[in-house]
Amino acid sequence: MEARDPELKKELDATLHARKELGDEYESALIESFLEKVENRLDGTVDRRVRRQLAERQMVVARGTRPPQELSDPNFGERFGFGIVSLILAVPLSAIGAVNADLPGLVVVWAGIVGVNAVHSGIGFSWLRRGGRAKPEDRWED
Repeated sequence: MEARDPELKKELDATLHARKELGDEYESALIESFLEKVENRLDGTVDRRVRRQLAERQMVVARGTRPPQELSDPNFGERFGFGIVSLILAVPLSAIGAVNADLPGLVVVWAGIVGVNAVHSGIGFSWLRRGGRAKPEDRWED
């Protein structure tokens, strides 16, 4: 097993060695001590990552550009999850449609699945996203 952190490996070896010398009665205290060191190490790693990400975002904001993850659609995760759930539900719905109405039932089920996903992703009915109002550039100026 390859250790990523040699200091943590040394701490583990020292804890195991101390357990052998002190016996079973100190085992819980040694384990708690080692776990506290691991927790502190993890907290430090997380803090460094968060600080680095915040610094990167501040640099991006200072430069006036958008970060790479914001270049993609912000609703991608929601749409992706909705698509996965609809495909999972498509299995029993396809079986119900095929059993009750054969091929036409299967076609209707899949047309409904595709339609719901298209509307949810914003491909269809773009006027719904605007709230039914025309865009300002579509209005006539007096």
